[in-house]
Amino acid sequence: MIGILNRLIEHIEANLREQINLAELVRAEGTTEYHVRRMFSSLAGMPVSEYIRRRRMTQAAADLLVGEDLLGIAIRYGYGSAEAFGRAFRQVHGASAGEIREHGGPLRSQPIIRFSLHVEGNRPMDARIVERENFQLIGYAAQVPLIHHGANPHIQAHIATIPVAEHARLKELSAAEPAGLLQVSDQVDPDYREGTELTYLHGVAVPVGPVPEDLDSIQVPAGHWVVFSVTGPYPAALQELWASTATSWFPSNPWRLRPGPSIVAVLDRAADFSTATCELWFPVEADR
Repeated sequence: MIGILNRLIEHIEANLREQINLAELVRAEGTTEYHVRRMFSSLAGMPVSEYIRRRRMTQAAADLLVGEDLLGIAIRYGYGSAEAFGRAFRQVHGASAGEIREHGGPLRSQPIIRFSLHVEGNRPMDARIVERENFQLIGYAAQVPLIHHGANPHIQAHIATIPVAEHARLKELSAAEPAGLLQVSDQVDPDYREGTELTYLHGVAVPVGPVPEDLDSIQVPAGHWVVFSVTGPYPAALQELWASTATSWFPSNPWRLRPGPSIVAVLDRAADFSTATCELWFPVEADR
């Protein structure tokens, strides 16, 4: 995966003035666009589309400073008008094209990213691979924005609307692994952009079958899952584990993410939820 990401960077650099077909590129590498987008975003801290925009605006600033025509620069980097280019330029550099041309800055250049795998070596990650038949996740769902760090207040507000008695009812309905009350994230943006909308479901796993009319459901197809375990401060330890799967586990193992819900199972927790033992479930497929 590290090699694939670096070849993607090389392809972007060679085609900053052309249409970049990510799907075609990753298909030639024998992997999937979904997995590459998720890994790029996790490791680079930005979606691949944002990186391409920043690199184009970095090059465009150089073209601007040597006196090239604004409309010509806009067309060169894929913008249909000088106005659209100007908006993108300001979003990246924090100043207009005219201000940059007059004063020479400020410029917020995007360096070329290089991915590498740092060997730390003495801290294995607890993980297991399980294969599941079709099952379903049932409970209470809501559309919420993606937040990378800290507790998500939109999810907290959603859970607060669920009557206390319903939590006990859901636990009784739990009839499949992962067991117990689950935190499910589905329909997540492949680029994992903060603020994008996802489906959050507070519920349980059950076999395929009839669903109570007052509950929402997510159908989950058969396939493999990687399951990680962590104990520590909540939610910080869980979020650190989430990041480590991209920086350590996936680059070192012959599995890749496939579309589907991510599931957090809370196995044990302190009374005030300051610490917890959790499992993190990701849908995967063999990367070969």
